[in-house]
Amino acid sequence: MPKAPEIKPGHVVELDGQPYIVRKVDVHSPSARGASTLYKMVFNDLVTKRKREESFKGDELLTLADAQLRTVQYLFADGDMHTFMDVEDYAQHMLSSDDLDDLLPWLEDGMEGLTGVVVNEVLVAIELPQSVVRTILDTAPAIKGASASARNKPADLGRGLSVQVPEYIEVGERIRVNTESRKFMSRA
Repeated sequence: MPKAPEIKPGHVVELDGQPYIVRKVDVHSPSARGASTLYKMVFNDLVTKRKREESFKGDELLTLADAQLRTVQYLFADGDMHTFMDVEDYAQHMLSSDDLDDLLPWLEDGMEGLTGVVVNEVLVAIELPQSVVRTILDTAPAIKGASASARNKPADLGRGLSVQVPEYIEVGERIRVNTESRKFMSRA
């Protein structure tokens, strides 16, 4: 049983005997001496899709629900529904845009390397890989003689994604971006 700080968005936990998927985790560190860090989590019930918010202290234990992690591939979007394929048995699963929320800008047709969370043979969530490769669609012109430790500039990756990149990066270059921090890692 993991402690509250070990729980991440996409994990499936059991609360009051029901499986809930973690949608968001906010960490609140109080400034008072002796106060413990609080982890405010937003859950969605896997059965009723209702939202639930709970706060946990750092030493509280949570029970993980019986869920399988499967490797899936993003196939395509059809309106508000998004189709994923299990790469082991080729079964297709669908998730709505609401279920994917913040992950939508990262998804591209045919994207591989995704992890699907499956509960009772139903795909309930996906997890992105640690990093993805994207092409820069728009940024300020490269500055001649710019060093790697110099200032950064914003770069548009499309679909609402924007990251800060070093000044020597140009339009059309492929870069590796950390999906959690949304920060530039390196050229691809």
